[in-house]
Amino acid sequence: MVTIKDIAAILQVSPSTVGRALADDRRISAEMKRKVNEAAAQAGYVANRAARMMRGVQSNLVGLIVPDIRNSFYSTIAHALSRCLLSANYQLTLCETDDDRMHELRHIKELTSANVAGIILVPSAKPHPDSARILKMTPHIQLLRKAPLLGDQWFGIDDRRALYESTEHIINEGHKRIAYIGGTEELPTGAARVQGFREAVKSSGQAITVREELGAPSSPEFGREAVRRLLSLKDRPTALVIGAVQNTSGVIDELQDQALSIPQDISVIGFGDELGYRWWGPGLTTVQLPVSELATACGLWFLHHLQNKSDLSKPYSFISPPQLIVRGSTATPSKQ
Repeated sequence: MVTIKDIAAILQVSPSTVGRALADDRRISAEMKRKVNEAAAQAGYVANRAARMMRGVQSNLVGLIVPDIRNSFYSTIAHALSRCLLSANYQLTLCETDDDRMHELRHIKELTSANVAGIILVPSAKPHPDSARILKMTPHIQLLRKAPLLGDQWFGIDDRRALYESTEHIINEGHKRIAYIGGTEELPTGAARVQGFREAVKSSGQAITVREELGAPSSPEFGREAVRRLLSLKDRPTALVIGAVQNTSGVIDELQDQALSIPQDISVIGFGDELGYRWWGPGLTTVQLPVSELATACGLWFLHHLQNKSDLSKPYSFISPPQLIVRGSTATPSKQ
């Protein structure tokens, strides 16, 4: 690992000067700070406060980096991982990125500075190259999303299959005007889900009118806005297929505000199976995702490699299958 002494040798200055420059000490000129920071970045230096305090002793912390803790996916993941890691005397540290790669990079730097045992992350759409550089020196694994830049170790869900099955169900109910409301294709999960939707429509061999509402970030507000746009169409869809957990509540709320009955006026199939939707109205037909089980499996696999100090650079993928749960929010158009 690159040290302050290494940077000092590169610049032919004292280690104390480098340390002060990195700490933004006002006694150091702006020009010297610039040179030090440039040299540090080029050399791959990462400040390690824990090493200073603990003389290189690794902590029992494991970092979890997620885009949005308000998303039930990620709160469920955090809960499952926390329980799993705690059983082996590891402590989970949670970081939120808002899907901003610079926030992600900052969290990665802070976690490695704290000498964490490892990092589990749901990566942003386009991680910063520095994130990849730093993570090469830290045990890590990707969860749900996979960014090739960050390695080949990944635990995820078959998102393409999830949307294929939900769309196939809607088509089999007899719908010919179907809309998809989901996340942007810039995210690997969003791309896989809309791919599943499109493949199901194509495989049906039927003349189906489709409309796609893709946006980021997924949110109840986006779900509402998408429904308003769809309902304003002359030939509005008879069925809505949702491809993001955060969109679901907004879609349902907007349909109810528009005084539309589900499924009498329009069919809806959700994504994710939050507890409340099992008893909501007619019950939400949805794709159930084994998020808690997936997070636990990821945690156990990660612990095994941490405790055995085995090679985490070898490619590894674990893909969990979804399950379609049919309830009362979908019906044939003739019943609408």
